[in-house]
Amino acid sequence: MPVAVVLKAILVITILAMAFLAVFYLRRRQLSWSAYCFWGLVAIALPVLGPFLVIASRPGKWRAL
Repeated sequence: MPVAVVLKAILVITILAMAFLAVFYLRRRQLSWSAYCFWGLVAIALPVLGPFLVIASRPGKWRAL
């Protein structure tokens, strides 16, 4: 397998994993449906920077377990 293909696959897997982590982080926050959709779209629309922005901004309040 060419190195370029492997690097692209690793990049895609990393981007998907980061978006997945951001969505799980948002599940633990108390947000309205529209706020959840907005922050989820930020995490997905900005592939590399989006998840960092979502977690760093700490939207909403912690949900009681």
